[in-house]
Amino acid sequence: MQQNYFTLPKGQKAYFASDFHLGAPSMELSMMREKRIVRWLDEIAKDAGVLFLVGDLFDFWFEYRHVVPKGYVRFLGKLAELSDRGVQIVVFIGNHDLWIKDYLKEQVSAIIYATAQDVQINGKYFHIAHGDGLDPADKKFRLIKKVFTNPFCQWLFSWLHPDVGVALANAWSGRSRKEKEGQNDDAHLIRYSEGLQALSPHDFYMYGDCHIDRLQDLEGAIYCNLGDWITRSTYARFDGENLELLTFEG
Repeated sequence: MQQNYFTLPKGQKAYFASDFHLGAPSMELSMMREKRIVRWLDEIAKDAGVLFLVGDLFDFWFEYRHVVPKGYVRFLGKLAELSDRGVQIVVFIGNHDLWIKDYLKEQVSAIIYATAQDVQINGKYFHIAHGDGLDPADKKFRLIKKVFTNPFCQWLFSWLHPDVGVALANAWSGRSRKEKEGQNDDAHLIRYSEGLQALSPHDFYMYGDCHIDRLQDLEGAIYCNLGDWITRSTYARFDGENLELLTFEG
C-alpha cells in the first residue's frame, strides 16, 4: 500500500469530514446543508493545512467527458478558494460518488484516492478509508461495487443522455440510502481496524460511510468514524499530536 506523507507547519491542523451527501434528499434541503458546509470550511480556513474528505461528498456524481452534475457551486467554489490559499485537499471516493474521476483534481488540485490509504501526518500513522466494502458479510454490495466500478459498465452508462443517466442514478442512490437507514453499524470497521492493528500498528484509523460519529480507543491506537452532515455535522481535527471529534454548530 502506498505511503503518503503530509507535514503540518506550526499552528496548522488537519481536518477530516465525510458523508455530505449533497443532492439528497432534495435540492432544497441539500442547499441548506451545502451552505452549512461552506460556513464550516470558512471557519477552518484560518488554520487548515490539509483537508481530508472521506467519501460520499455527493449523493450521486458522474463525470461525463464534458458534463458534471448540476449544482454544488458554493461547495466547489469554496474548495477552489481553499486550494488557492494553499490548503491541500484530499478526496476519498465513497460508494455514492464512485464515479469521481479527474474533475476535482483538475479544478481544485485535489489528491484523489479510490482505495484505503496509509497516511503519515507529522510522524503519526493513519489508516484512512471511506469504509464501504470492508464488511466481508456484505456480499451483495461487493458484487454491486464491482459492476459499478467496471470500466466497460461505466462506458455504457456514459452513453445515456445526462438527463436520463442522472435521473436513474439519483433514484437508485435514494433507494440505497433509505434501505440503509436504521441499519448503520460500524462494528465491522472496528474489527477490521483491530485486525490491521495486530499486523501493522497505526496511531489512528479513520472512516466514514456508517453515519456514526465515534471516537474510541483500540489497542494502542484511536478509532474514529466521522459521522455525517445530514443529521449531526461532525468532523475531526488533528493538531499534529491529538485527534478530536467535534460537531459544527454554525
